[in-house]
Amino acid sequence: MRVLGKGKTALAIKEVFPEAELFDDTDKESYNINSDELTIVSPGFPPYNYLVENTKNKQSDYDLFLTEDMFTIWISGTNGKTTTTQMIDHLLKVDNFTCGGNIGTPLASLDGKSERIILETSSFTLHYTNKVKPNIYILLPISDDHLSWHGSFSEYEKAKLKPITMMEKDDIAIIPSKYKDISSEATIYFYKDSEDLINEFQIEKEKIRFSEPFLLDSLLALATQKLVNGKLDYKQINSYTVDKHKVEEFKDNKQRIWIDDSKATNVDATIWALKGYKQMKIYLILGGDDKGADLNPLFNELQNYKCEIYCVGTNTDRLIELSKEYNLEANRCNTLDIAVENINRFFIDKENEVAMLSPAAASLDQFNSYKARGEMFKKLVKNIK
Repeated sequence: MRVLGKGKTALAIKEVFPEAELFDDTDKESYNINSDELTIVSPGFPPYNYLVENTKNKQSDYDLFLTEDMFTIWISGTNGKTTTTQMIDHLLKVDNFTCGGNIGTPLASLDGKSERIILETSSFTLHYTNKVKPNIYILLPISDDHLSWHGSFSEYEKAKLKPITMMEKDDIAIIPSKYKDISSEATIYFYKDSEDLINEFQIEKEKIRFSEPFLLDSLLALATQKLVNGKLDYKQINSYTVDKHKVEEFKDNKQRIWIDDSKATNVDATIWALKGYKQMKIYLILGGDDKGADLNPLFNELQNYKCEIYCVGTNTDRLIELSKEYNLEANRCNTLDIAVENINRFFIDKENEVAMLSPAAASLDQFNSYKARGEMFKKLVKNIK
């Protein structure tokens, strides 16, 4: 067996199959493009990669490890899939589920004896998965992302919807109503928004402590729990703690609220983050490496808010031009420290205003990761005197 990749997924497979050979782009000369040998493709390898294009018998690690006697729940979508996966895991631990996948633990590293598995599933993995399907598939809304890997939004969307087309009559999916015309043998629950899920699964919203964007995640988790064991454990879902850098509120020395949403690396994530603060004035820090994504949906949404934009990162010029086009107030800052400094000068009303870092862009133009960006943001704010 061969594995394309030498990262976390590939090394985990190597642990289970020591005889497996690992290859990456540095091994082109030694890679046999005529071989019919089973080849597992790591998620990092796009379809246009030379080794992928010249591999005959390829599949994903899902195809390799998942079997028919396992009960699996897959979670995918553009934003919120990590939180939703963690919430489902939080609710179903008592039902002997194990959790992994894109969430951090490769499938190959999960307990080999487990027959009940929760998997955060990327579009990359779905692209290469052709044999297995989930028993329950939870799909969050889909928006522009990873277009350079898939080649187009339609291909990205196709990968996300692929499991539904493979599911059978005893399987269940919860998916956005945008895809109500999809062909599948599975039982499908469609939703447009949180209210649809509340009504469909008879969930008592007032018993949930989360607001958007985490309300949708918690509703999907509770709906999944009800499908699995018939329960709605409000106490347990409310004990879940959201990860850092995801709409994370904190206060400065003047008791003003700042929001670290550094993990919002695309337009849809920022739009969802804004929804919880619609009644307030928002000092919004945008910018970074947007990878050429269409930013118009974000700026169209921003017209519904009382918002001042502070532009940072390599797409600053683009943000300034879009702000002019949409008649929104914007400030050229270029770097995070200048943005925080400028906001500090105008952020006065701590009851009716908030300051938010929700970049709608990746961080690698100026930081090592979204976490590093978020930590720097919090450090800058806490140093305000």
